Amino acid sequence: MNKKFWATTFTLTGTIIGAGILGLPYVFARSGFLIGLFWLILLGAIMTYTNLCLGEITLRTEGRHQLAGYAEKYLGKLGKKIMFFAMIFGVYAALLAYIIGEGESLARVIPGGINPIILSLSFWLIMTLILREGLRGIKKVETWGVIAIIVLILGIMIVFFPKINFENLAYSNPKEFMLPIGIVLFSLLGFTAIPELRVEIQGQEKLLKKAILLGSLIPIALYIIFTAVFVGVLGLKVSEVATLSFGPIVTLLGVFTMMTAFIVLTYSLKDAFRYDLRMSKWPTFAFSSLAPLILYVATLISPALGFATILGIGGVISGGLTGIMILLVCKRAKDNAKEKKKPEINMPLNWIILAILSIIFISGIILELIMI
Repeated sequence: MNKKFWATTFTLTGTIIGAGILGLPYVFARSGFLIGLFWLILLGAIMTYTNLCLGEITLRTEGRHQLAGYAEKYLGKLGKKIMFFAMIFGVYAALLAYIIGEGESLARVIPGGINPIILSLSFWLIMTLILREGLRGIKKVETWGVIAIIVLILGIMIVFFPKINFENLAYSNPKEFMLPIGIVLFSLLGFTAIPELRVEIQGQEKLLKKAILLGSLIPIALYIIFTAVFVGVLGLKVSEVATLSFGPIVTLLGVFTMMTAFIVLTYSLKDAFRYDLRMSKWPTFAFSSLAPLILYVATLISPALGFATILGIGGVISGGLTGIMILLVCKRAKDNAKEKKKPEINMPLNWIILAILSIIFISGIILELIMI
């Protein structure tokens, strides 16, 4: 494996590990760790499969596209509109959560009692400037950001493992069995990064399947460690933004996770507006960088939704709709394929598999909206 492979793998891992990891211990504690673990493994397997299907789509399709572009090519204009809505909804929900979470996290890390609002706005400005570096800058931030995340999570496990109360991990609340679905789905979202992976690994496409597989599985493993420590030590005392429960040093984990995901998601959003909607420079900037800022300001004026609720709604609507659309696009791409050789990724997919997974996604959307 070479540097290009690891950079590609970490791009996906860094996109997936974002604000979702900070909300997992809260819902795992309320439902019970084993119930949360059940949903994490089940939905993790489904999302990994869907990621690989999207990887296959990128290999079967000529030209550079984002999700909406693939949907238009294979499903027409209606497909494009549905995919674009699903993607935009999820990305904006994520970026909004990151801006809120970074402000609260940095306020715990930086001495002096600085207002979280000022820190949130500063975070947005710094990230916007970093994004001017383009893909090369993303590779650097993503690779080192993911390494920092892994080191911090393993460090947390080593420090706090002796303090784990295994009775907290054994606690179960069947009444909240469905609670983790939304945030678990949100925590596994990384669809928008996969078209970027196809660009990053160009010339070594045979490694794309391994990069997507490993990039999808690393977050699941880290989530299990992370939630086990927080729930085991704190039980029902876990806060909505989990890292705030352990003080400034652990809060750095939240800072790194949200920073790395914010960068890749914003860049993917720019690609969607630039390549799929063919917008010029300034409208692209307005929708990809200014829109999340406007949403954040709107939450200050009328704070109706909490951190965990934003993650849950964003996860089921974006993850559910996007997942269904990706499977439909992949099926159509297979049916229309005229290639003389099979692509480097060729996932098993028929209408039965598509129907079963679609029912699971739709059920998740309905259940999450009912629980609001």
